[in-house]
Amino acid sequence: QVQFVESGGGLVQPGGSLRLSCTASGFTFSSYAMSWYRQVPGKERELVARINSVGGSTMYVDSVKGRFTISRDNAKNTVYLQMNSLKPEDTAVYYCNAYPAGREYWGQGTQVTVCS
Repeated sequence: QVQFVESGGGLVQPGGSLRLSCTASGFTFSSYAMSWYRQVPGKERELVARINSVGGSTMYVDSVKGRFTISRDNAKNTVYLQMNSLKPEDTAVYYCNAYPAGREYWGQGTQVTVCS
């Protein structure tokens, strides 16, 4: 079955960095785009970044452009989100996401907290 295992979240001061990882199994990882979303309590889940199947095309929500970088290693079935210059408003639970075979799957989420 499709599974995502996320890691890399934590507590960081404003201006700091974190790298999130999401390792997938149960489908042909290299054939599908991967996305990172985030959610804070009381708000809808927000698309943060997306990368195509081969890593040649990426997109970002405006609020993270220039600070976050999405990448993938298809040999390791892993997608990454490098987050630099973190701000308190980046505090959220971050989820990886994909649509293998037309069905949507989510990881369990990893908490990112940015505060001094």
